[in-house]
Amino acid sequence: MLSYEVRAALDEGRAVVALESTLITHGLPAPDNLEVALGAEHDLRAGGAVPATIAVLSGELRVGLAQDELHLLAELGPDALKLSLRDLAPALASGSSGGTTVAATAWVAARAGIAVFATGGLGGVHLGARKTWDVSADLLALREAPVVVVCSGVKSILDVAATLEVLESASVTLAAYRCDSVPGFYVAATAHRAPWRFDSAEEVAAAYRAASALGLKGALVVANPPNPGLSPAEHDELMTEADRAATARSVSGKEVTPFLLAEIARLSHGRTLVLNKALVRANVRLAADIATALALPP
Repeated sequence: MLSYEVRAALDEGRAVVALESTLITHGLPAPDNLEVALGAEHDLRAGGAVPATIAVLSGELRVGLAQDELHLLAELGPDALKLSLRDLAPALASGSSGGTTVAATAWVAARAGIAVFATGGLGGVHLGARKTWDVSADLLALREAPVVVVCSGVKSILDVAATLEVLESASVTLAAYRCDSVPGFYVAATAHRAPWRFDSAEEVAAAYRAASALGLKGALVVANPPNPGLSPAEHDELMTEADRAATARSVSGKEVTPFLLAEIARLSHGRTLVLNKALVRANVRLAADIATALALPP
């Protein structure tokens, strides 16, 4: 399961950062998906951390991919399966290939002994969930995944307030990085104040160590705001148009998030795609700093 490089780094106590792969298969269009995948791994190495991209390839759960395997996932794109935690066992049994979501990646990383995981935005409670019960498996999985999750906050296409309530109920710690409000993926700040604030990688590392000493099972989510982000007014206008398109086409279930993100990118003439790529790379660099701090003696 573990690549030689990842296993060696973990055995030696060096910094390792997990990366999800649905960003490659479903989150970004080609060729941006491969650009970000390779760039993220480059940024981690430059920051002194070993990248551990997680995916399922031909029925094998892989933690740490070679460049040709990243190319393969990028070429498969949406033809690959989108694998949440519930999908891992059937995918392995059937010999399938697919990208792992935040839920699956965090769960695998925790069990592999990887303490830090970097991604884009966090899934959550979808708008209208009171009727559809559409709540991302990310939230439930993070309840049982004691890892640091570096993201850009709750995806702004979701019901942020409801998502924060679910995270609290699941005992998942949420902290904003160098800001007081919860970031909203495309927007730097939502109307919601973050329960905690960290101003350095060392503070994050200290909080993670304290949680581990207490035996806490939930994730520590570090929300890193995009810089710069969209203005709230522009974001709301784009979101309204994209949601109208999703309703008109009867998009539902796990297809909602990728559809909305793609539609918003189209409506913004690619500006949100550029922002998405930039915030992922920024989160990866912060994750490298946190993993490096954790690798040092306390």
